[in-house]
Amino acid sequence: MTASIIAIGVAMITFCSVLYKQAKLDELENWGDLFVSSVNREMEQTNDDVITAAERVKRSFNAKIGTRIVIYDSSGKCLLGDTNDSEEKPLSSSLMSRLSEAVMTDGYFINLETDGFAASEPQMIYGCLIKNSSDANSVYAVLYGDTAGINQFTIYLIAVYLAASIILIGAYYFAMNSMTMRGVRSENEMMRISSQFAKGDFSEQIPTDLGGNMGEIAACVNAIAANVEKSEETSKTFIANVSHELRTPITTIGGFVNGILDGTIKKSRQQEYLIIVSNEIKRLRILISSMLNMTRFESGTMKPNFKETNLTDLVIQVVLMFEKRIEEKHLNVEELDSNRLMAIVDADLMQQVIYNLVENAVKFVNDGGTLSFRFEKKDDICIVGIKNTGEGLKNDEIQQVFDRFYKTDSSRGKDTTGLGLGLSISRKIVHLHNGHIVVKSVYGEYTEFQIQIPENPETADLQDSPKV
Repeated sequence: MTASIIAIGVAMITFCSVLYKQAKLDELENWGDLFVSSVNREMEQTNDDVITAAERVKRSFNAKIGTRIVIYDSSGKCLLGDTNDSEEKPLSSSLMSRLSEAVMTDGYFINLETDGFAASEPQMIYGCLIKNSSDANSVYAVLYGDTAGINQFTIYLIAVYLAASIILIGAYYFAMNSMTMRGVRSENEMMRISSQFAKGDFSEQIPTDLGGNMGEIAACVNAIAANVEKSEETSKTFIANVSHELRTPITTIGGFVNGILDGTIKKSRQQEYLIIVSNEIKRLRILISSMLNMTRFESGTMKPNFKETNLTDLVIQVVLMFEKRIEEKHLNVEELDSNRLMAIVDADLMQQVIYNLVENAVKFVNDGGTLSFRFEKKDDICIVGIKNTGEGLKNDEIQQVFDRFYKTDSSRGKDTTGLGLGLSISRKIVHLHNGHIVVKSVYGEYTEFQIQIPENPETADLQDSPKV
């Protein structure tokens, strides 16, 4: 910035000085033309010789313009000086030669001269012919202008520019210093809070009201920290839930096995308790298998085997597995005789989804209630709906129903064998098919789960699949 100010200052001062010097030369030229015309008019009116007329006009001009006026002959000799003829030096031969040539060519001579003057104090010179004589006795009027005003103007201009530059540089330095210090404080604050993030403390957020890209960076870091915090909370909840789910059957198995071994449980009842142990072992196997599947879904190692499948037939097959429980609860089953719905899916994985949803519906439908099914296609989106009457879900339960190990308050009393992984796994499988699973419920009336998948998931994009 300093280099730019210096370069601009030199150019501006030089330009202004040239303009001011030219203005002064033009002013001197105007006075010179006026003086010569006044002398010529005086000679015509009085018939005086050129020296007498020039002397009379010169006295009035000196009082007005304060400019030195000297009359020279063609050889450069002073004919009429500013004060005393004998004190006025003659013009140098080189200057006189240039003056006469300029007058012959242009009619006048105007320049800033150092010839015959100190180099540090040049003079502005205007020369013009007053009388042209055939006997080579021509007379020239020369006006001398002082350059002190030009020098003073240049000095004044430099002083003003320096003052303005100092103020500008000071303001720039103050602004840059303020910005730098603000940036340093922001960076220190970001480093401090980022260090807390690294230690697992997410109690603060990095301020986002920063200039430039810093605000966007802070927002991104905050978002990452929020995701990490959420992941940590999810991991803690997952570990706690897994520990609880594993501890319960293991405690049961251990208690019954120890009772059999130490004779606390009589031989007549050992078969009964061994059946309970076997069921708990099956529950452990299902839990571990579900957790492994969940891990495979989240790591992306689960690769669906897509092929064209009749979804209607798949639902009917699953419903038949629950025939006994449907009869025990005296349920009405509706809309299973719909037209078949074809889609390209992994049949085994999709059957698992349908099984989980039907099991969930049968489990929570009210006695004598209704199970209804929906098969529909909209804009290449295949929809399978499974609806049951009954208590339904509250709004806050709808938001959490797909979370791992989540069980609603009502289901905790009705479902003592479920693991709370079925719906979470079902959603993962549907996402593998580039689709969505949607829940709709009116508390006290019904609950409906809808599977919405593209007709061909391999050519569809999850982000572009609409929720119907």
